[in-house]
Amino acid sequence: MNITSNFDSGNIKVISQQDPLDIQLEINKDHESDFFQWFHFRLESTPFLSHKLHINGLEKSAYPEGWEGYQAVASYDRQTWFRVPSTYENGSLIIDFEPEFSHTFFAYFAPYSYERHLDLVYWAQSHDICEIETLGETLDGRDISLLKVGEPSDDKKVIWITARQHPGETMAEWFVEGLLHKLLDDEDPHAAALLSKAVFYIVPNMNPDGSVRGHLRTNAKGVNLNREWATPSLDKSPEVFHVLNKMHESGLDLYLDIHGDEALPYNFVAGGEGIPSYDARLKDLEESFKSALLAITPEFQDEFGYDKDAPGEANLTVASCAVGEAFKALAYTIEMPFKDNADLPDPYYGWSDRRSYQFGQDTLAAIVNVVDKLR
Repeated sequence: MNITSNFDSGNIKVISQQDPLDIQLEINKDHESDFFQWFHFRLESTPFLSHKLHINGLEKSAYPEGWEGYQAVASYDRQTWFRVPSTYENGSLIIDFEPEFSHTFFAYFAPYSYERHLDLVYWAQSHDICEIETLGETLDGRDISLLKVGEPSDDKKVIWITARQHPGETMAEWFVEGLLHKLLDDEDPHAAALLSKAVFYIVPNMNPDGSVRGHLRTNAKGVNLNREWATPSLDKSPEVFHVLNKMHESGLDLYLDIHGDEALPYNFVAGGEGIPSYDARLKDLEESFKSALLAITPEFQDEFGYDKDAPGEANLTVASCAVGEAFKALAYTIEMPFKDNADLPDPYYGWSDRRSYQFGQDTLAAIVNVVDKLR
């Protein structure tokens, strides 16, 4: 029996692996950080033999409440990820599993590899209406890649979408993959309607270093990018520094920042009601967007989510708040669950890569409802 995480986004520490019914594991912290929650590893063992894996020390993880009701995901082919029986007891996630094959991968959520990220970016480039711009480099020397979709003009709205500021929230890039596939479909009516009125600037992965390193929440420097939007710097957060500069260069009328939430089993949005410039116009735009998304998909709801900020008390280091205030624009954080959508539970897959992909497409369709009102 052998357990390894020596691959893209891998993360696990093996404490003991002698007994299949008493495998003891821990999750490594993000580099130069105390955050940890993301795991991704491979078990090599005997098929059709019962295994009990204990991932310990989770009472000190970034979001201990995220383990209650959570089921780990597994895959034999790294393509289809399914849920496996998991319980949380006394700070340990216990996975009871009988593998059908000799090699099984386990993860916190369906991984989105750096190679798949590159495939997505260069697939998008093959479409005439899409261009890649390299905004700069990460601290580990990877490209900060921006996709511009559509032809800019003074009368077109400018729509920005960023994903995976927190690299362990892989559902965010699955979301963007779905959105891009719809946006670049030259027979899609929603895409046609939007591209006649808007140009899109999309960053599929804001944090490629953290993604490859197997981090939950931070970049190569141990910095949470979604707390850097007030004063980003080249030495700590070049990802935010370059993206924010490009936003000011291009202008911005709508911003969506895509995330995953560990604890809440719902899809929801967090808006800008606490920013200093919040007014009736922004409130109307928020309500119009939410109403459209509610009508388009039962995967979305607006009953459960984060507590709303009091007027003037938004955290302006957070992307959606900082950008919404800087551009006086509709700016939403979109959150998806690591667990399942409690409104539409799926015991085999839970909330999944495929559902995230579809939610991205549904969200693109909802933008049609607000694009004419963005200015």
